[in-house]
Amino acid sequence: MLNEEFLRGLEQFNRHEFYACHDTLEALWMESAEPHKTFYQGILQVAVACYHLGNKNLRGAMILLGEGARRLHSYQPDYEGVDVSILMEESLTLLQFLQQASPLEVETLVELLGSGSALESSYTATVPPLPKIVLGDEYKEGEQRLE
Repeated sequence: MLNEEFLRGLEQFNRHEFYACHDTLEALWMESAEPHKTFYQGILQVAVACYHLGNKNLRGAMILLGEGARRLHSYQPDYEGVDVSILMEESLTLLQFLQQASPLEVETLVELLGSGSALESSYTATVPPLPKIVLGDEYKEGEQRLE
């Protein structure tokens, strides 16, 4: 059974409530011992990267996406019910996009972020979606992705 606070943080992440996700997961991170501590920190860093992106802090977003992916790497394929491989793939895809994107492409992504749910429906081949947290089969309740 997953921790209720952890699940709340994952739901906040998937609703793009990155600041709230940070607050929720930071409390768990600060109280945790290894190996959970580094896992929580990796998810926190990806969440804060997305928050930075929404605030047009491209450099901060790229640094934290890289750091978050580095911390999450050894938890693949899954950990604590989270499909870490998918989170890693989506985080690294976003990082690569940000590293190679034109200013216009980055601005398009930031605009889509500001429009909330439009990001998922506006996905194109040139602008990747934000990472999502996917739970493993044993934790799913009818849906593959948390909402």
